[in-house]
Amino acid sequence: MSDFLYPPRASTFAGEVDALMNYINYLSIFFWVLITGLILYFAWRYRNGNKEVGPSHNTALEITWTVIPTILVISIFVWGFKTYMTLSRAPGDAMDVYVTGQKWSWSFEYPEHGVRTTNELVVPVNQPVRLVMQSSDVIHSMWLPAFRNKMDVLPGRTTTVWFEATEEGTFRFYCTEYCGDAHWNMKGDVKVVSAEAFHEWIEENSKEDTTTPLPELGAKLFQSKACFTCHTTDGTPSIGPTLKGVFGHTVELADGKTVEADEDYLRESILQPGAKIVKGFAPTMPSFQGQLSERELNGLIEYIKSLK
Repeated sequence: MSDFLYPPRASTFAGEVDALMNYINYLSIFFWVLITGLILYFAWRYRNGNKEVGPSHNTALEITWTVIPTILVISIFVWGFKTYMTLSRAPGDAMDVYVTGQKWSWSFEYPEHGVRTTNELVVPVNQPVRLVMQSSDVIHSMWLPAFRNKMDVLPGRTTTVWFEATEEGTFRFYCTEYCGDAHWNMKGDVKVVSAEAFHEWIEENSKEDTTTPLPELGAKLFQSKACFTCHTTDGTPSIGPTLKGVFGHTVELADGKTVEADEDYLRESILQPGAKIVKGFAPTMPSFQGQLSERELNGLIEYIKSLK
């Protein structure tokens, strides 16, 4: 039943979660068949009516239908509580990754390595990983279906979730708490790699890119930082204003003022997006202050300038 109903299993406790769900499913199917069968049988058996007066009660039957369901419910509670405690307490050697949920992307920071990613979580196989999560705006929810774990991500409060991947590969994660227009697109990938490949990835991503031309670097950042979630580059409207042809043109603001879209305006809009709100759009963009190096910031500006 697990292969039919659930996503592939890829964590140490996925099998235990599936087993509990199967137990509940099998019990539900058994009693549905039993009760439905009895209803149909008695409906057929007494289809012509029954004038016999039955017993007012049956002590043995009443004890049976009270004791057996009680035992089954208690067994589900004990099993579920044991599984919950496993899911809620990370091992002491777990690797911490700090997660920020924001409309409509996920940011991951590896505090021991100084690496940041957006919508991509890279972890080593057979290594416990604890996600320390906060939201910068509204309630989100991190769901990792292949690892059988899910936890709400709240503004002003820290929540945690952990897993230990058992298979290398790429697995999807999703936000499962409705958080606005682009909620459907608030998803990403967990890439599970070998320990050697993980250390190589950390080493590669901890170095600043000093060779890629700025517009090309900006184009890469536009994708990796999930800017495309709210901004288009072809002139079509979206959650945020399109970036096509914006540089060098006059932008009308929500307060009725206008501003020239020069380098200073683009820089301010990236670092302090709430300072000047474009008319017709909500102030939903998060700040990228502290998330971009000076060269990366210049790369994004040059990329936007190239969108003519």
